[in-house]
Amino acid sequence: MNTAKRFGLVLTLALVLATGFGCAKKQVAATPEGTSAPMATEDDAARRAQLEALARAQQIITDAKVYFDFDKFDLKAESKEVLKQKADVLKKFPSIRVLVEGHCDERGTQEYNLALGERRARAAYEYLVMSGVNAGQLEMISYGEERPAVEGHTEAAWSKNRRGEFKIIK
Repeated sequence: MNTAKRFGLVLTLALVLATGFGCAKKQVAATPEGTSAPMATEDDAARRAQLEALARAQQIITDAKVYFDFDKFDLKAESKEVLKQKADVLKKFPSIRVLVEGHCDERGTQEYNLALGERRARAAYEYLVMSGVNAGQLEMISYGEERPAVEGHTEAAWSKNRRGEFKIIK
């Protein structure tokens, strides 16, 4: 074979090899239609369920208050039930932090009511800690008579103001 024919044959063979093998496309494994969407949907549903559970937990923490008798800071049986529910939630959601507030009615001096409000907040705080809540999740404050829930000078109004409230700390 002469050189020109040999060169043409080699060139043709090189072109065939280059186009047939040199630029082969990657084989991508085809994912069946709809397989990634359910996973994303499942992740979204799980995330949504977690957020709903957290919202319910926060509602349990903030909704129910504990009430005290006049000039007292000991916890009533119904207050202990409320605190037990809050403790269960706080143990389940250790990322939730709560401010325990102590409040009083308007009777008594400002100093006395601040001290009584602190004893009320401490009673609720200690009950939660004794129920297994991490003390690091809790803070306390007394507002004394400064933040009444109900305005008025009757026993009905005063009884609503002698309370412990619970706020989520952001």
